[in-house]
Amino acid sequence: MLEDIRESSQGLTAKIILGLIILTFAVAGIGSYTNSVDTSVATVNGEKISEQEFNKAYQAQRNRMAQQFGDMFDTLSNDSNYMANFRQSVLDNLINEKLIDQSAQSLSIRVSDKRIKETIREMPEFQIDGVFDNNRYLAIINQAGFYQSSSFRDYLRVEMARRQLSQALVATEFNLPYQETLQQNLQNQTRNIRFAILSAKQFEADIEINEEEIKTYYQANQVRFENKEKVKVDFIRLNVEDIAKGIEVSDDDVAAYYQENIASFTKPEQRRVSHVLIEFTEGDNESEATAKTQAEAILARLSQGEDFAALAKELSSDTFSGENGGDLEYIERGVMEPAFDDAAFALTTVGNTTELVKTSFGYHVIKLTELKAAVVQSLAEVKNELHVKVSNEQAQEKFYTQTQEMARISFEFPDSLEDAANEVNAKVETSPWLSHIGNAAPFDNTKVIEAAFSDLILQDNMNSDVIEVSDTVSLVLRLNTYQEANVKPITEVEAQIKTILVLQKATEKAQETIDGLLIQFKSGNDITEQLTKNYASFIVKENVARYSADLDQSITREAFVLPYPVEGAVSASTVALSNGDLALVEVQAVNVSDAAANPQLSQQQTSQLAQSAYKSYVDSLKVGAKITSKAVVAPTSY
Repeated sequence: MLEDIRESSQGLTAKIILGLIILTFAVAGIGSYTNSVDTSVATVNGEKISEQEFNKAYQAQRNRMAQQFGDMFDTLSNDSNYMANFRQSVLDNLINEKLIDQSAQSLSIRVSDKRIKETIREMPEFQIDGVFDNNRYLAIINQAGFYQSSSFRDYLRVEMARRQLSQALVATEFNLPYQETLQQNLQNQTRNIRFAILSAKQFEADIEINEEEIKTYYQANQVRFENKEKVKVDFIRLNVEDIAKGIEVSDDDVAAYYQENIASFTKPEQRRVSHVLIEFTEGDNESEATAKTQAEAILARLSQGEDFAALAKELSSDTFSGENGGDLEYIERGVMEPAFDDAAFALTTVGNTTELVKTSFGYHVIKLTELKAAVVQSLAEVKNELHVKVSNEQAQEKFYTQTQEMARISFEFPDSLEDAANEVNAKVETSPWLSHIGNAAPFDNTKVIEAAFSDLILQDNMNSDVIEVSDTVSLVLRLNTYQEANVKPITEVEAQIKTILVLQKATEKAQETIDGLLIQFKSGNDITEQLTKNYASFIVKENVARYSADLDQSITREAFVLPYPVEGAVSASTVALSNGDLALVEVQAVNVSDAAANPQLSQQQTSQLAQSAYKSYVDSLKVGAKITSKAVVAPTSY
């Protein structure tokens, strides 16, 4: 059936219908289909959290996790349940931030423009040799996605308000001396203990397992004996690196590329300018008229010989640059608004000033203070670099062309990969057995695995669509061999089940034995002889620390859970060890030392109290809040 659809879709009628559908969208505009749809992912007290905000936060958190955990996170990201929880945690964090922002606003927490400017100037990221550099500042915030300095200032204002509120909360927390002393004593406490380890293995020899028990266990635990669904696929792979090996680049190709992209090798003209800015409120004619009058007065004072830097420091609304005489440092075309750019680059002589220049910020008077001419790198300087670049670009272009051709041929001839492989000069390869997780590259890619286990491949036995694994690798898959999920026959797992049951029964017998010994021991009886019969004996350890590395952690943990020993009672219990054995543990004495105070302990306790206070505050905001949220999915780029 699908093959009939594929063949029909190549017909003239189908193409005409498809063309009409495309034309409908082109005329009406896709926006008209979606503008009325609410794409927000949550609403907090009437304020929406947009899908764009969620996607940005999701991608940022995913990138952080990938950098921190590497391949481990790639494995985790294949787990749909884990990623669902991951997306929900991102949304929960956005909701918490929205609640904090609303709380800060209701408490009238504000950050002044002056404080923001001071903070920016003091940030080491924007400094060169300890001095604020405006060009570096603009370059870094642009790279971070803030294309207007006002956008970055708004972002910083929100972050500083959040920090101000959180600091107000955590700064109120403190650690009382008795709490510190109590914690110090608990951490430094040691215990004198003795324990005896009873091996479960000694009971295995006397245990018999019959066929009925094996069958019963097999029926009740078939999930443990499943062969997971697996598939082998044939595939064609296109790789830019492989294509690049066959690309030959001549000197003429390099020279032509150099001429076509000469702007890329040109360091543009730079101008260092200063300005005096008089701001006005946009749309307020009176405010604009007042600003213009003030700016004209500055022009008049300049014409009378007054110092430009002094006027900027005294009168400029841009106090940021005004402190440095209005200096904006070096600018290139396109950095400022067009009106500012045109006026600044119309100046030809250092020291000249413009007439009034109006932008969205206000009225400017601009002065040219330094001029750097454009510099062009020669072909000889960049020749080696261009050989590699041209080769890569030609390989990338050929990769895209061949990918399209591979897609076309594999679609037109869906019963085989041979035709497509011959067309793009590739070979048909066969994958190892693939499961839903834990495969080697490129089969660790989610899109590849989804295609490998899709109905198109498994049921219809047709070629997959082209899968773009990355910008440099693409695949087409086809079924080679499929293994359904099935339960292994009982004959195959009988020995395994018998081993499991023997171990279970041996552990039960050991537990029964040690429980009996504990009852006798706590009754005041000497159990030395019984321990010897079970190949065990008491081992004494003094001054065992809470986190001792010398003992099995299960013994140490149980020793510090047991109560202080008192006269007439035995402080003892049993515990299972990590290797399957059992231990009887007795606390004989508790030792408390008067160790010197640890200053870090107080800080740690205060920090823990502060974190708890902050969480409690956010939780309290949720109590009275009206919060609605939707199920969130990963951004389509993932």
